[in-house]
Amino acid sequence: MDLFDRLKEIKEKGIKNIQDADNQKALEEIRVKLLGRKGELTEILHSMKDVAPENRPKVGQEVNQIRDLFQTSLDDAKEKFVQAVIAKRLEEEKIDVTLPGRKTRLGSKHPINIILDDLESYFIGMGYQVVQGPEMETDHYVFEMMNLPKDHPARDMQATFYINDERLLRSQTSGDQARVLEKHDFSKGPLKMVGPGKVYRRDDDDATHSHQFQQMEGLVIDKNITMSDLKGTLEMIAKHMFGQDRETRLRPSYFPFTEPSVEMDVSCFNCDGKGCPICKYTGWIEVLGAGMVHPNVLENAGVDSSVYGGFAFGVGLDRLAILKYGINDIRDFYTNDVRFLKQFRKEEK
Repeated sequence: MDLFDRLKEIKEKGIKNIQDADNQKALEEIRVKLLGRKGELTEILHSMKDVAPENRPKVGQEVNQIRDLFQTSLDDAKEKFVQAVIAKRLEEEKIDVTLPGRKTRLGSKHPINIILDDLESYFIGMGYQVVQGPEMETDHYVFEMMNLPKDHPARDMQATFYINDERLLRSQTSGDQARVLEKHDFSKGPLKMVGPGKVYRRDDDDATHSHQFQQMEGLVIDKNITMSDLKGTLEMIAKHMFGQDRETRLRPSYFPFTEPSVEMDVSCFNCDGKGCPICKYTGWIEVLGAGMVHPNVLENAGVDSSVYGGFAFGVGLDRLAILKYGINDIRDFYTNDVRFLKQFRKEEK
C-alpha cells in the first residue's frame, strides 16, 4: 500500500470513528488518536524524509487537508453533544411560566428612624441645621465646655464609658453643640441647630434602660432670646409629635448647662389627662429636658454672654418612639425582629 492509499484509509476510518462516537469522552479519545503527537497523521509527517522529494509537497498538502477535515468533524460532533446536554437540562429544569410569581417582601423603616427623619425634617423647615459629631468624644467637649469641670459634683450624675482620662463614648450629644458654638460666626445670623445621634451610658439593659440609645439635642443662640421662645418651641414639638390636642407643662429642674432648667410633660394621650397606668395616674408624661443656656457655656465657647443668650433642649428618640407607638420593651428596638419592625410600615410617608 503506497502512502496516498494509506492517507485515504486514515481519512475514511477517522471520519467513521468520529461519526460513531456516542459521548464526549469517546470523542476526545478519537481526537487524541487522530491529531495527537502520537497520531497516525503526525507519524506520516515525521517520516517525510523517506518520501521522494517530488512527492513531499503533495503529501504535506494531503495531510493538512485531512487534519482540517478531522478538526471540523470533531468540532461539529462536540457541538451536537453540548446541545444535547443543554436540551436535556432544559427539559429537566424547565420553568412553568404560568405559575404565579412570589411576592417580594419589602423592608420597613425602624421606628426610631421614623421619629428621627420626621424631627429632622420638621426642624429643617424651621431653619435649623442638622449636625452630627463623633461618637467617641473628648471630656473637654462633652463635660468641660458644658459647665462641668472635672471636680464638678454633677459628674456623679453621669455613668460614662471612659476609654482613657480624656476620651470617652459620649453620654450626650452636647459635644456637637459645643463644637458648633465655638466656630459659629454670629455676624452671619443666629445659631439654630439640632444634633441627633447615638449616646452611651453605663446602665444595665432591661425593659426601660439601654446602655446605648438615640438622642437629639437642640440649641438656639441669638440676641434677645427669652424663656417664652423656649416654651413656644417645646409646645410646637410636642403637638407635632403627639397631636394638636396635647397640653404641655414645664416643671423646674436642674441641668449644669442651663439656668433656669425645666422638664416638659405632655398630657397623657392614653387617658387625656384623667389618670391611667401609663401616666402613673398623674395625667402627665415626662418627655424632655430643656432650659436657658448657662452663661458659662457661652463664655467657654468664646461667646459674649452679656450680648447673646439662648435655649437648649434634649430628647431621647427611643423614649419618643416608646410613647408614640406604645412599645413596652426598649430592647425590641435592637433585636431586629421582622415581626416587630413590619408593624411600622404604615407609618412611612
